[in-house]
Amino acid sequence: MSVLKVTKNNFDEVKNSEKTVLLDFYADWCGPCRMVSPIVDEIAEEYPQYLVAKINVDDEPELAESFSVTTIPTLVVMKGGKVVSQSSGARPKEQILNMLEG
Repeated sequence: MSVLKVTKNNFDEVKNSEKTVLLDFYADWCGPCRMVSPIVDEIAEEYPQYLVAKINVDDEPELAESFSVTTIPTLVVMKGGKVVSQSSGARPKEQILNMLEG
């Protein structure tokens, strides 16, 4: 499964997903975001049970604000439309998977 690019126009579809959702808030100019991005892509390919999505904070500032994103990268895990886990800063794959499984 590939990574879904999220905008305010398709966010409801993501929020209402029956799958556990991983949101990656990032910006193209952000060095740590570029470190996390390939890990997020790997998780999307290897774990089809999750919906993996990326939100560019420069393109979607309202979505970033609605999740109180002040630092990027920020990773958010949602289940049933509710945030169950959120962390800021680059994380190794194992920690991201633990967030999803927790």
